[in-house]
Amino acid sequence: MSTLADPARTVAAAGGVVWRPCVEGGLEVAVAHRPRYDDWSLPKGKLDRGEHALPAAVREVREETGLEVVVGRRSIRTRYPVAEGLKRVDYWVMQAVGGVFEPNDEVDELRWLPPADAAALCSHEHDRAVVADLLRDDVPRMPTLLLVRHGHAGSRRDWDGPDDLRPLDGRGRSEAARLAEVLPAFAPTAVMSARRTRCEETVAPLAERLGLPVQPLDELGEEEFAADPQAGLAVVERLLAPRPAPGVTVVCSQGGAVPSVLLSLGVRWEGVSGRLYPPAAKGSVWVLGGRPGALSADYFRDVDADPDAPQ
Repeated sequence: MSTLADPARTVAAAGGVVWRPCVEGGLEVAVAHRPRYDDWSLPKGKLDRGEHALPAAVREVREETGLEVVVGRRSIRTRYPVAEGLKRVDYWVMQAVGGVFEPNDEVDELRWLPPADAAALCSHEHDRAVVADLLRDDVPRMPTLLLVRHGHAGSRRDWDGPDDLRPLDGRGRSEAARLAEVLPAFAPTAVMSARRTRCEETVAPLAERLGLPVQPLDELGEEEFAADPQAGLAVVERLLAPRPAPGVTVVCSQGGAVPSVLLSLGVRWEGVSGRLYPPAAKGSVWVLGGRPGALSADYFRDVDADPDAPQ
């Protein structure tokens, strides 16, 4: 029997480059010492069974550091060989908003350092690359808008009532439940929806979990946006405006409006030029921050279990 690791096996992990603003300006980065390996690294860990990388990243940061964080834009993905195969780590930028570090079995010391000092302390090159990504100045660190397409709602042909009242089906309700589990990591402060039952139902579990109402947003309904795109884009630009504190507005819309909004903001898919519409699968999320020309736009096809998570 071979004892060699399977080079084709992917070990999925996730973590965060956690930062906080300094009173005198600038920022500091959290770097953790792991006694098991006697190294300094960014907080991270392996995915649990059936877990998506984003909640895994938040969980691991909380477990290792005790910090409460708000998730920002997606950072880089690193890969490197380990005994079990090839380790893949997905990182997010995260702003610390609370919590207190206490030494534990995984991390016995946590240091807050200026980025250059944090990078110098890191024992591994891949961690230094993540710290460098934090310092990008072409896009904001923290998003302000989550643009959601409603979940699955069956076939229009099979629905006897007005299409605006067509509800989510079983798959769509499952998608809505998963969104309610994952999206609080971005600290939503408002939940809005086009006036379509399937849109409202997609974000209703999230709003209930947060204790927020689902506010109507007429301008981003499919027909309404097509009739007056400038009104819809004015709303989007307002919601993309920088905030004094981390947090996002969640907006649920339809498949005819979401790609059009993204295209108007300059989002292109896979780097292809021309009028290639960005994707907007049912139950998907676009995480947006900034403005056209300096926009961070991250697409979540879904928030289901990572295919490389333990089965």
